[in-house]
Amino acid sequence: MERHEIEVFLTLAEELHFRRTSERLGLAQGRVSQTIKKLERRIGVPLFERTSRRVALTPTGQQLRDDLIPVRRQLQRAVDRAMAMGRGITGVLHVGYSSPMVAEILLRAADTFRTRYPDCEIEIQEVQLSDPFGPLRSGRLDLQVTERPVREPDLTLGPVVLHEPRSLMVPAEHPFARRTSVSVEDLAESTLLAVSGAVPPYWLDHHYPRRTPQGSPVEHGPTFTYWTEVMNLVGLGRGVSPACRTAERYHARPDVAWVPFRDAPPVVYGFVWPASGESARVRAFVDTVCEVTR
Repeated sequence: MERHEIEVFLTLAEELHFRRTSERLGLAQGRVSQTIKKLERRIGVPLFERTSRRVALTPTGQQLRDDLIPVRRQLQRAVDRAMAMGRGITGVLHVGYSSPMVAEILLRAADTFRTRYPDCEIEIQEVQLSDPFGPLRSGRLDLQVTERPVREPDLTLGPVVLHEPRSLMVPAEHPFARRTSVSVEDLAESTLLAVSGAVPPYWLDHHYPRRTPQGSPVEHGPTFTYWTEVMNLVGLGRGVSPACRTAERYHARPDVAWVPFRDAPPVVYGFVWPASGESARVRAFVDTVCEVTR
C-alpha cells in the first residue's frame, strides 16, 4: 500500500463519513471513494459497509485498521526524524532555569519536544542567581529562562515565558507579617537581603533596590549566594527579601511569612542565549515552550 492509501483508509476508518474524510484530507470526495474501491479490489473483499445512512468497517476492514495504525505511526516517526536531521535538530540541548515555576514549564515542553524530535535530547539544570550568565558564556548551557532585565551585548533575548507577581518574605514575627499586603515604599523600614556574586549592578538595582521609588534609602543586610541561604536568613530575622509569590508553594516554612506586594512590578522570565549560539534546535525548543505556555 502507498502512504496516501493508508492515510485515506485510516482517516475514513476514524470518521466513518466520506465527506468529513475528504474535508480532513483536503481531497475531493470522489478521490476518497476511488481510493477505497481500488483497495477493496486489490484485497478482494469489502473494507466498509455502505448504506445511505451509515458507513461501517467490515471485519476485514477492522483487522486492516488495527494492523495499519502502528505502521502509520512508524512512518510518521521516520518522516519527523528525517526532517529534524535535515534542520539540524539532533544532539543534546542544554537548558537552564532559575526558578521552580520555570522548571515545570521546561519539563512539560521537553516531553513534547522529545516526541517531535527523538534524535535531540534535552538536559535541564538549575542556574544559580549568583552567576546568572556564567553557564551560558562557558558553553555549559545553550539557552536558559531567567529573570529580566538582561542587558548583555553578547546575549540574545528571546520570548517572555512567565510573569510572576511579587511577595515579600519576612520573619514570621515581623510586623509586616500581620499585614494583608506591603508597598515597595515599606522596604525603607526593613533590612533587605540581596544576592551576591557575578550579578550585573542593573539587575541588582531592579530586584534589590537601594532606594524606593520615592527616593527613601533601603538598608541592605547580609548577602546570600544560594536560595536556601536567604530562606534561613529571613527565618532567623536577619532581614527581608522579595520573591515570586508562587514560590511560596515550593518553599513555605513556619518561620517565614509571605506578604504580597500591592504595587511592585511582576518578575518577568524570558529566554536568553548567546548571540553566536542561535541554532535550529534552540529555535525549535523555544517555539515548543511558547506553544506549551500558550
